[in-house]
Amino acid sequence: MAKAGLLLLALVPLLSLLPSSPLALNQDFCIADLSATDTPAGYPCKPPASVTAYDFFYSGLGTSGPPLISKIALGSATVAKFPGVNGLAISTARMDMAPGGAAPLHSHPGGSELLYVLEGSIVSSFVSATLNKVYTKTLHKGDLMVLPQGQLHFQYNHGNDSAVTLSSFNSANPGLQVLDYALFANDIPAEIVSKVTNLDELQVIKLKALFGGSG
Repeated sequence: MAKAGLLLLALVPLLSLLPSSPLALNQDFCIADLSATDTPAGYPCKPPASVTAYDFFYSGLGTSGPPLISKIALGSATVAKFPGVNGLAISTARMDMAPGGAAPLHSHPGGSELLYVLEGSIVSSFVSATLNKVYTKTLHKGDLMVLPQGQLHFQYNHGNDSAVTLSSFNSANPGLQVLDYALFANDIPAEIVSKVTNLDELQVIKLKALFGGSG
């Protein structure tokens, strides 16, 4: 009995590392039925008879993703593109950054990020929500940095060569909220945005026009 008790105590920390999603624990897998609606517990499962090996396979990160603003390209393997990760609390993304490229201030409300540099070097930084302290590190090929869930963060390529990073998330759908779009790509009146940000109202109007907002 003493040995069994010690074994149980040893297993408790390991059990706490298992994914919390009920979909991951109650069955072998749950391939997302993307024709249904996503829920806090993930997508409903495809009928097992219709599952194939292709549901566990994704090749979309072999090359750079679609180009975005600020000289970056982003490709993701979240549940909406890779149904096999549904309920497993994992996903990944690839970012390609040209020299001078930057990923603007953003956060992932649904998961923490582990950023790995495949090629080149970048500067990566996040802002602690509690302390408002900035943590910045220059990352080179082979380096890792963890970006805690929900914290605002950014990266930029300070070198003369392109950089490529691969990010892993502890969520099948970590979400993405870009600060600039949250502030200016909406229909909140410019006067109100000016009041809550202390920005000049004319500048807010220009930024709304730049990011496609109204008001």
